[in-house]
Amino acid sequence: MIMMPLGPEFIRVLNINTHQFGLLLSSYTFAAAIAGIFATYYIDRFERRQLLLSLYAFFIIATLACSFAPNYRTLFIARAFAGAFGGILGSLVQTIVADSIPFERRGKALGTVMAAFSVSTVAGVPLSLLLATNIPSLGWRAPFIFIGLISTLILYLGYRNIPKIAGHLEHIHEESRFKQIWNILFAHQHLRAFLFMALIMITGFSVIPYIALYLTTNVGIDSSYISLVYLCGGIATLMSSRWIGHLSDQFGKVKVFKVLAVVSLVPLLITTNLPHVPLWIVLINSTTFFILISGRMIPAMAIVSQVVEARMRGTFMSLVGSVQMLASGIASVVAGMVITIGSDGKMQHYNLVGYGAVACGLLTFWLVGYIYTDKQVK
Repeated sequence: MIMMPLGPEFIRVLNINTHQFGLLLSSYTFAAAIAGIFATYYIDRFERRQLLLSLYAFFIIATLACSFAPNYRTLFIARAFAGAFGGILGSLVQTIVADSIPFERRGKALGTVMAAFSVSTVAGVPLSLLLATNIPSLGWRAPFIFIGLISTLILYLGYRNIPKIAGHLEHIHEESRFKQIWNILFAHQHLRAFLFMALIMITGFSVIPYIALYLTTNVGIDSSYISLVYLCGGIATLMSSRWIGHLSDQFGKVKVFKVLAVVSLVPLLITTNLPHVPLWIVLINSTTFFILISGRMIPAMAIVSQVVEARMRGTFMSLVGSVQMLASGIASVVAGMVITIGSDGKMQHYNLVGYGAVACGLLTFWLVGYIYTDKQVK
């Protein structure tokens, strides 16, 4: 989230093109995807608290390394290491919640954790732009330094407050974990779910990373207002998430997903074809875009979580997380290859990316009907 709004700054300071910026974004997600796959093998073989704090410490080191990177290549490598540790942390946090919170309160707990994306949009993106803009001596390095410092404080609080969680170690078995993972990964029903989640991520993350750049270069929005775009979208998403979850429970996950999948394509198309318009029109469209694009994930995750047996759900959801990261990384790279910067400094072919995203969105509408288990998801 701190990288996407700083796209124009990275392109200017590091003297890179949109394709290289897409690779820089995807270095985190690709590394997280690969690390998540490896994590399925060992994540249940260590005490939770020790593993969490160790991974978090390495994440802090990698993030601080980003702030001291002297060039594009070094930043790329440091960001990849941050993604590797951060990707495993995401799965581990959800595992700890499931281990620690009773089942009757677990849904609310996991819902709170999953709201972190909206919170990061509300606080992280505007703060990232604010730091980069108002500390010119540091520029794009300032947000990384801030995250490193605040994460060090969180690491201390975690060390003091997170209890030892080792109950799962009593159930370690010597079966071939590789064989288990292979069976989960290549079951037909699971492959449909993986493809479904990949298409959802491609629909959003082929467009989202380049919104800030497009608004500043093509729509004519001053860079100082980009934080407002993300702030409005983040607050609206935070407020709408529970409402969408309620509608999913009331009217059925599949039905609500289909509605969101289709309706979300309208602001997506507008976003990728937006001409010079006033700021208020940009805010209405971008806020609607963020609400609908992120809202799809609520019924989608509920549907996918029912595809697998409960005894294999941890490994399956870790693989789902890796698929999501891999797909979002591929989306940003491919979009970066399609998009070019013209001689007038404006982005070109962003509309083509939008049309591709619409095609993927329509495929999710069709595919969701084939992700039922024997006990149909409603």
